Amino acid sequence: MAFEEVVILAMRRKYREYLQKTSTVWPKTSTISPVKKILKVDDWFHPDGFPISVERRDPQEQFEPHAHEFTELVIVTGGKCLHVTGNDSWELTAGDVFVISGAREHEYRSLIDLRLINILYQPQQLKLRLIDLPSVAGYHALFTLEPARITRQSTKKRLHLQGKELAQVLDMVERLESELLAREPGFGFMATATFMQIIATLSRCYGRSPSPNSKALLRIGEALSHLEQNIHRAVDQQELANIAHMSQRSFLRVFQSAVGTSPLAWVIEQRIQRACSLLRSTDKQITEIAYEVGFNDSNYFTRQFTKSTSLSPRNYRMRRGLTSGHALVREP
Repeated sequence: MAFEEVVILAMRRKYREYLQKTSTVWPKTSTISPVKKILKVDDWFHPDGFPISVERRDPQEQFEPHAHEFTELVIVTGGKCLHVTGNDSWELTAGDVFVISGAREHEYRSLIDLRLINILYQPQQLKLRLIDLPSVAGYHALFTLEPARITRQSTKKRLHLQGKELAQVLDMVERLESELLAREPGFGFMATATFMQIIATLSRCYGRSPSPNSKALLRIGEALSHLEQNIHRAVDQQELANIAHMSQRSFLRVFQSAVGTSPLAWVIEQRIQRACSLLRSTDKQITEIAYEVGFNDSNYFTRQFTKSTSLSPRNYRMRRGLTSGHALVREP
C-alpha cells in the first residue's frame, strides 16, 4: 500500500473515532418524549465553510429524533432498521437510498447492525449549474418529490441499489471522502464534481428501478422534466397528463399531492427562481429578464415576483447585488 493511502486511511479512522465520540446518543431505555433536535451546520461541516460533508456510521448508534439545517443523502450499506419520520415508518436494508430535507424530522429504530453513509450538503451554497440533469425524471423523483413528503405514499422506499450499482456509488463516495479529508488545493472542485456524479448516477438508477412505487413517482418526475425543458411554454395540463399516462383529473390530483402545488404555480416559481439568478448575476433590464424566463407581460412578472419574494425585481436587485453562480441542487 502506498504511503499516501496509509495516511488517508489513518485520517479516516481518526475522523470516524472523533465523530463517534462527539455524537449525541439517545438512551435506549429513556421513557421521556424527546424534544425536537436540530442538527446545526456549524457542528457538521468543516470550518472552512465547504457545503459538502460525508459522515459514516459503522455501525449507526441509536440517535434521538432530529431534523437538520441542511439536506442529507443517506446510503444504507448494511444491516437493517425501521426508519421513522412523522407518523410513517418503513424498513431500511442494505442498498436503500433516500434524501431527507432539512425540516423533516426522522429517526432510526429497531437497529440491527445498521451501517450508513450520510452525505450532508447545503443546496443553496453549491454554485454549479445542473445543466441537463433536470431532464432526468429520476432526479426529480429522488431529489424533488421524495424529500417533500407531501403524502404518506411518497415516504415509502423506492430506490434500492443492486450489488453492482451499490459498488459503483460507494466507489464514488470513497473518492469524495478522500478529497474532503485531504483538502488539497482544488479539493472543492474535485469534491463537487464527484458529488454531482453521485447525484446523476442515483438519478439514473432511480429511472431503472423496478419498484411500483418508483414507477408511480417517476411519472410525475417525467412531467416535471417536461416542464423544465419547456419552461417558456404555456402549461398544457392535458399534455402533462398524457406524459404521466393518467387522466387529466387524476394527474392534477397526484401532482398536487406529490409536489404540493399546481403545475402552473410550479412553473411560475421556477421562472421566478431563474429571474432571481439573472437579477443577481447580470445587469439586464428587468423587462428583458421577464421575457427571457418565460413571462410575456412585464407587469404580470413584477406582480408574481413580488408575491413570491416580497420584493419588487428592482428592490431585489438592489438588496442582493450582483453575484455569480447558480444553485447546484435545489432544496427539496
